[in-house]
Amino acid sequence: MRKSLMTLLGLCLCVGWLTAPSAIASTGASGKSHAPGAQLAESISTITGVAISPLLGTSAYGALKWFKAKTPEARANLPWFAQPWFWVPALLLVAACFVKDTAGAALPTAAKKPLDVAETVENKISGLIAAGAVVPLIAIMSHELKQDASLLGAMGLAAADFSWLYNIIMVPVSVAVFAIVFLAANAINILILLSPFTTVDAALKAFRTAILATVAGTSLMNPWIGAAWAVVIIVISYFIAGWSFRLTHFGTVFIWDYFTRRRKRFTPDPVTNKVFLGRKINKVPARTYGKLCRDGQGKLVLRYRPWLVLPPRTLEIPEGRYEAGRGVFYSEILRLEGEEAKTAMLLPPRYLGHEEEVAKIYGFAGTREVGIRAVWKWFKELCGFRGQPQMAAA
Repeated sequence: MRKSLMTLLGLCLCVGWLTAPSAIASTGASGKSHAPGAQLAESISTITGVAISPLLGTSAYGALKWFKAKTPEARANLPWFAQPWFWVPALLLVAACFVKDTAGAALPTAAKKPLDVAETVENKISGLIAAGAVVPLIAIMSHELKQDASLLGAMGLAAADFSWLYNIIMVPVSVAVFAIVFLAANAINILILLSPFTTVDAALKAFRTAILATVAGTSLMNPWIGAAWAVVIIVISYFIAGWSFRLTHFGTVFIWDYFTRRRKRFTPDPVTNKVFLGRKINKVPARTYGKLCRDGQGKLVLRYRPWLVLPPRTLEIPEGRYEAGRGVFYSEILRLEGEEAKTAMLLPPRYLGHEEEVAKIYGFAGTREVGIRAVWKWFKELCGFRGQPQMAAA
């Protein structure tokens, strides 16, 4: 599958390189290319840009369509996302996010993270809307099978109408391409959300903005170069799709638990509990989501479904001495290797405060402080505020 995709990428780049001179030559004074298929090439860049930032991409594309329409009748026939009642408020919201990001570097992390959570939720909602209601329209609007008589005439099909076939093929393909790129871009949002440092947040957002700018810039310069660059982004997104999906699901679970304060009404299951792998184990990647339990022989196993929907699989967790780690934002399951404790699994935030119960359910050696909690405990002990030992009941 990957070899086929790399071959497709090579062909797309070769076609772009061979056709770029003719496309440039066919560009008029207005800067718009009239080469056959140029509009389709532009749509590839458009869909890629919308996937990177759904709200900004959709509203900017809609505003561009509005200003390009010359008559009131043409503007009235534009789709909903190209109407001012949508793209004006959407662009204002994008501007508000930009101000938040610009000023956010000077804000403490605790004050900035709720705004990042709100932006992440907005990105997911706008991404779902774009996938279902915007991308199909962009794909349909891009076809030139009926308009480009020279291309069809060369094939002897000038009188044929193949728009229905184009829509059947291109709409699902466009939605799939959008989903792959959106997963990769959304993973950056999750990294921003999980990062405790505002400087790292700023660097990640600058990286995402730069990628979006290159997509728009190359497309405006020449549609074929823009399409070739978009294909590169699509292929890279495909190869990291599994990583992006696991990270996105990881972040979604964490956001949901924090928003709903689920740990206040949660009780661990006495047999199976949902966890994320904290590291790669036997070729099963980190952040794989599944249910941890003990099998008939008493061994720890993780039962999971790849991509959450594929047939279930079972991973046997290596034997060893384990403890439940108590953190500030989430808890962990640690594997003790000599004097060192390594993260084996991550518990969703709903398990905060339930570490003792988790240790009893699975027969772990005990619990300990991890992360910031461990640092704070060490600092208190350094200052002489060591906790008093509890006396056993008579």
